[in-house]
Amino acid sequence: MESLIALFTPHGNSTQWLAIAFIFLLAGMIKGVIGLGLPTVAIALLSLSMTTMQAAALLFLPSLLTNIWQLGSGTGLMPLLRRLTPMLLGICLGTFVAGFLFSKLDPVCSGAGLGVALLLYGVMGLASVHWQVPTQAERMLAPVIGIATGMVTASTGVFVLPSVPYLQALDLDKGKLVQAMGLSFTVSTLTLGINLYGSGTLQWNIAGDSMLALLPALAGMQLGQVIRDKMQPALFKRCFFIGLLALGVHYLWGAVKS
Repeated sequence: MESLIALFTPHGNSTQWLAIAFIFLLAGMIKGVIGLGLPTVAIALLSLSMTTMQAAALLFLPSLLTNIWQLGSGTGLMPLLRRLTPMLLGICLGTFVAGFLFSKLDPVCSGAGLGVALLLYGVMGLASVHWQVPTQAERMLAPVIGIATGMVTASTGVFVLPSVPYLQALDLDKGKLVQAMGLSFTVSTLTLGINLYGSGTLQWNIAGDSMLALLPALAGMQLGQVIRDKMQPALFKRCFFIGLLALGVHYLWGAVKS
């Protein structure tokens, strides 16, 4: 009983936990408004005060459970799963290979990689880049996109590139796109979690902290759904991408100074 209580007792002081709770509330709110952004925002802000992989470990349960929730938001999951299997297998392969190769990656390099990922994602979002993947090209392109996404995930903790632009290029309807992102993010979260557990970064005490962080994340998602009905999602999304650009510049500047 005492060990169970200890598991769900926050580690760190109250100021740190207020900051963490605010970050997850904000990240959850953004996900509630535009359907994505919880892992990206949480990793970007948490990494201001801890290593990228420590932030990824804290994010594990909120990311996994909210993505499973997103995954179950529609119907006809099996045909979508069959279509995306080559990309999902690529994510697993890329994450495990990169996790092995980059297991001793310097935090400065990881921070620089995070900065580059945030900058690219921010620029693409603001530029509203749109393209289509021909059906005949999917079989060849999907594993490559998956492997690249896995490698970015293992080195930065961010798993939106290049998977999200690729999924947006498949010409899925809105509901299927949300489900597809949920599938991709769930697999990315699970494989990254296995990497973190294998490296000793994800431990039982961190799992307890991660479960506690789920509460403000869920509250933020509910708040975001209310906000979505009150304001233009396009404006909110623009602010989101501008924020990512600013954080990307911050991380790259920090890496250059180091």
